[in-house]
Amino acid sequence: MSELIFMFPGQGSQSRGMLDVFMDRSVVRETLEEASDVLGFDMGTLIGSDPDGVLDRTDYTQPALLTASVAMLRLWRELGGRAPAQALGHSLGEYSALVAADVLDFSTALDLVAFRGRMMREAVAEGVGRMAAILGLEDAKVEALCAECSDGETRVWAANYNCPGQVVVAGHAAAVDRLIEAAGKAGARRAVPLAVSAPSHTPLMLPAADAMRARLADVRLRSPQCPVWSNAYARPQQDAEQIRAALVEQLIAPVRWTASIQNLLVDGGAQVMVEMGPGKVLTGLVRRIARWLPCHTMSGLEDFEAAIAATGGNG
Repeated sequence: MSELIFMFPGQGSQSRGMLDVFMDRSVVRETLEEASDVLGFDMGTLIGSDPDGVLDRTDYTQPALLTASVAMLRLWRELGGRAPAQALGHSLGEYSALVAADVLDFSTALDLVAFRGRMMREAVAEGVGRMAAILGLEDAKVEALCAECSDGETRVWAANYNCPGQVVVAGHAAAVDRLIEAAGKAGARRAVPLAVSAPSHTPLMLPAADAMRARLADVRLRSPQCPVWSNAYARPQQDAEQIRAALVEQLIAPVRWTASIQNLLVDGGAQVMVEMGPGKVLTGLVRRIARWLPCHTMSGLEDFEAAIAATGGNG
């Protein structure tokens, strides 16, 4: 039987109505109600219709995506899906992976990601930071352009190594703008500003990292029931203290998604991936890293049933 890997999405996978097709399931509705009780606002309304237009604001996006991913995880379990052998998440998705591995309970994770979102939003003033996706250049070339386009006052860094030929950069807006222009001249297929103001996974997030370190100090983390891969190190973290440190480091270090998938494949045997959350972003990235690797996305109940049958669930 193939080893089952769960991967959990981060910011960018959210969308209004992202749980609509599952709302007839009581376990999904109960998860939304639990999130509402913890956070003090109506999570079902935020995810369902977003009447205030705040779903894409990082301090709301983060708890909303965690809630959607956990709701889908609980539905998987209710339908008889088997537990993962390993788990990983992209940026914010690392918290969902920790819930799946029973390192954190859902309510604690909600509190942490809501705090994380607020601290990230406050770390850099609106308009100061920027992120951009650079497509069609090798990692080393993007890193060289980051160095060339940084100066004493404004800097840009590689923030997400998503797949070969796709690196997200982040930093001061002026430096990112310079890099977008330089990437075009260097032969990039595309260099696209992202609708994200917080320059995530760069040293500019140090105030948020310091705040998370203090917040995590008193949080009880259980030993993982399965290995959970760290964004910052592209390796699984084995105990609670390693996980605590990795959650701080991931705010200022790049997301090493490509290396995580490559290392996971080297370490394991026959494997199958399930994107346990809204959207298909991570599946698209994995298919650019290892096209042959089986991946399942969960767009509807029929996808759950097919994936569970394919991975040996339902007893």
